[in-house]
Amino acid sequence: MAGAPRTVGIYVYDEVEVLDFAGPFEVFSVAARLALRTAPTEPPPFSVVTISRTGQPIAARGGLVVVPACAIDAHPGLDLLIVPGGVVDGELRTDVIEWISRQAGRAEIVASVCTGAFLLAAAGLLRGLRATTHWEDAADLAARHPETAVIEDVGWVDEGRIVTSAGISAGIDMSLYLVERLLGRPAAERTARQMEYRRRP
Repeated sequence: MAGAPRTVGIYVYDEVEVLDFAGPFEVFSVAARLALRTAPTEPPPFSVVTISRTGQPIAARGGLVVVPACAIDAHPGLDLLIVPGGVVDGELRTDVIEWISRQAGRAEIVASVCTGAFLLAAAGLLRGLRATTHWEDAADLAARHPETAVIEDVGWVDEGRIVTSAGISAGIDMSLYLVERLLGRPAAERTARQMEYRRRP
């Protein structure tokens, strides 16, 4: 008998990069849907929720309006937290950073996409670790957080409970990698094929 689904929380905010959050959302929700096809009486491996600071709609980059499922003070317990990138300066507020830090103490994995790494770094989660971000922002991340070894020209960096990815579409590759890490390679390959997505090494 399979266990309860892992809850994947994806944090969204004004000026979040659309593919940064939508790519991981698609990966984990497709993986769950495919699992239900093969084992319809078992719980799916993932349940995906979007979370914003207040729970109110946000305007992503390009003006896409997103209605989150939850607020940071009212959401289910998270097994995975995904922090996407975008214009993150407004998110470097105390309550958001403290919330990310608290989730890191409870979640199995905390992952960032693109400039979401700056929020993880502000929460102290990248101290002494290797990390990556969008190529355009790597030097800035290294300058702001010299305690972090910023790696360029990689799709993602796995440091166990903390995983960071490069920019935008790299979040899809990282999420497929996490599906593989948690469910096995066949599940990740089925998910990529269903999405008609060619995985990058």
